[in-house]
Amino acid sequence: MARPPVHGSVIVPDWHETVEGKEYLACILRKNRRLEFGLLERPVLPPSVAIDTASYKIFVSGKSGIQTTVVFWPAKLKASDRVVMFRFEFWDCGESALKKFDHMLPACKENADAFLFLFSFTDRASFEDLPGQLTRVASEAPGVVKMVIGSKFDQYMHTDVPERDLTAFRQTWQLPLLRVKSVPGRRLADGRTLDGRAGLVDVAHVLNGLAEQLWHQDQVAAGLLPSSPENAPG
Repeated sequence: MARPPVHGSVIVPDWHETVEGKEYLACILRKNRRLEFGLLERPVLPPSVAIDTASYKIFVSGKSGIQTTVVFWPAKLKASDRVVMFRFEFWDCGESALKKFDHMLPACKENADAFLFLFSFTDRASFEDLPGQLTRVASEAPGVVKMVIGSKFDQYMHTDVPERDLTAFRQTWQLPLLRVKSVPGRRLADGRTLDGRAGLVDVAHVLNGLAEQLWHQDQVAAGLLPSSPENAPG
């Protein structure tokens, strides 16, 4: 598998905050609520906008439930200045279900483009389970993108995973490790509904990071780029 690209070398990091980026984000929002898409649905774009879609299947491994979620995310490629609509199909299956139903892991891994491994900063056991997950899920898939995401990193007063352990993990596994907050974002005027645009901004670094890894991997697989990170597009 190609080594991970340098952050920001493939995708323009803050493009979603620009005027142009916000116009594209509007197609996955309605009245500042994030639209939910079925497996056969896609955002409706203005007739004047021509945009390619890159679709990927992502298996999510961790202490979670059972569901399939489709997320669309527009991003601008740094090398070509072209906008691509990334379609992420997340296959989420918790550890308990995988242990109970033997057939689920092969089905989730089949034709997967990426594996996401989840842990919580407030749950030491979930972090310590990562090496086992990586070995069990990803050992026979060398060409698949792998990323680790830690949730609840904002609850630093209650963290069970110190920075030195994260450093040791990264040195051992050489994988991208991203952090997400657990505190809900801003709410709309009704006081109940979460602000969809603000919520997307909170996870933009994760979606951009995933898009960056997958696009780079595709370019390397197609022979358009060398696998060395220092030769990533810039």
